[in-house]
Amino acid sequence: MRRSRFRYPLAAFGAAATAVAVALMFPGSSPRAATTGGATAAAARAGDRVRTADGWVRGVSAAGYSEYDGIPYAAPPVGALRWAPPQPVAPWPGVLDATHFGNRCVQGTGWDPGYSTPKLTEDCLYLNVYAPATAQKNLPVLVWIHGGGFTGGAGQDTDPRQYVQKNDAVVVTINYRLGILGYLNLPQLPADGRGNFGLLDQQAALRWVNENIAAFGGDPHNITIAGQSAGGSSVCDQLASPTAKGLFEKAVIMSGSCGMATAAQGQATSQQVVAALGCAKAPDVLACLRAVPPSKIVAVQATGLSPRPSIGGAAFPIDPGQAIAVGKFNRVPVINGSVHDERRLFVFQDYDYVGRPLTAGEYVNLVNSAYGKSAAQVLAKYPVASYPSPDIAWATVQTDSLDQARKVTDDELSKWTPTYAYEFDVENTPQFTSIFRLQQTNAAAKAFPFGATHVDDLAYLWQYLGQTVPLTDAELALSDQMIAYWGNFQRTGNPNGYGHSRNSALPVWDSYNAGSPQWLEERACDADPAGNGIPAACSVSGNGFLTDHNVAFWTSVLG
Repeated sequence: MRRSRFRYPLAAFGAAATAVAVALMFPGSSPRAATTGGATAAAARAGDRVRTADGWVRGVSAAGYSEYDGIPYAAPPVGALRWAPPQPVAPWPGVLDATHFGNRCVQGTGWDPGYSTPKLTEDCLYLNVYAPATAQKNLPVLVWIHGGGFTGGAGQDTDPRQYVQKNDAVVVTINYRLGILGYLNLPQLPADGRGNFGLLDQQAALRWVNENIAAFGGDPHNITIAGQSAGGSSVCDQLASPTAKGLFEKAVIMSGSCGMATAAQGQATSQQVVAALGCAKAPDVLACLRAVPPSKIVAVQATGLSPRPSIGGAAFPIDPGQAIAVGKFNRVPVINGSVHDERRLFVFQDYDYVGRPLTAGEYVNLVNSAYGKSAAQVLAKYPVASYPSPDIAWATVQTDSLDQARKVTDDELSKWTPTYAYEFDVENTPQFTSIFRLQQTNAAAKAFPFGATHVDDLAYLWQYLGQTVPLTDAELALSDQMIAYWGNFQRTGNPNGYGHSRNSALPVWDSYNAGSPQWLEERACDADPAGNGIPAACSVSGNGFLTDHNVAFWTSVLG
């Protein structure tokens, strides 16, 4: 009898079942039950064909890798399954054509290539598998959870072929429900699901991976979950989820936070959504909502009205930050990190891009609004005259205050589990694909000093959004180093070891200790053209993070 990868029936759990699920939230990771029957025992791989528990799939074999796209891991969440926990996919006859990506989940337009038009298809719960071309067994597996603010993005945005080949690893990228369709929180919805359908999709995908990845050469007992931005926040959410226990052995959080909206906040935003969709006075609110076309949902989201994941149910009974603070989370080794100029992208997006760069007076008003009685201290520490513009001043304030919270998370994680902290700090790196493209045509983007901003580090791990940005030789060396660190961690839970370049040992990445905190400072160093040096990565463990981001000051301000 094969394990079900779906733990949630359409009916809400009873109180007893919820109590049992919550009782699972205790330190340590129990060994995953051995899979018998189903895909693992009966799996076969014949060239570009693989047998999964639900049927055969045919992918594409190319030089150095095999790729299987658009594999359904759950039933289409349409009709009565809109705002329901993910349900099993129906097995298919014959061989599924896995040479094309599945639909992206419902979302609006954006800067990113491929997103110039809205995506309006709810049938979107698909994943993609990338594996080394030669048939192997028990390779480490990385499951990538894309970012996009919980309102955008898709698994296909990430092309991990070079990562797969260099690390001899399997990578899975996934879609999950977004925005209003992913996180609506209403009393009419199933208690175990409301506010978190997209996060439950991620768990359903992980159960699919546990059950099927051996057929692709992966080790179901060596799975790492990783994500950036909203994907990184999702990873932290899954760390704190009792129902994700045992589904993964390691975790990587890139530019993600450890916190969720409260149930009350999720419900308040969701009631605004109901009104905006014209269903507040309907005799059957849920029936009205399920009849709303995706185009109208996207239009409401475009106004900025969209709930985020919120606490509730057996899967997410406690805020992830609180769970980590008290040690009640899935204790697996963790990489946690960010980029040096995290918030500059958002400031550019909100002000410069729309032709309204901040004035000095507006900067003061923003600081006063954000920090209240501490605003005078903040303005004294970050006087606008010390920065190239009020925009950069405001971005620096936001980044540094956020980085104080990141240090708190590092401190708390490291009490309970091996933790490796980093900061990506390549000041003149080419910006990630969407901004790099925008810089070619937009004067504001060309002039804005982004630094090492949000998303920039992804280009060093794999192709993102179908584009390759022009890295220098030194940046390529850093890319090779980062891929090796991540691959070592994926295999063993420790990023240290040998790299891919000349098979040399990587610079030591010290594990994080709250008493003597160290971050891996990821850097690329171009050699002096007049000398004989070789452009190279020059990453090193250190504590420059503390002074770069005025952590002591922000600790005194924020506590």
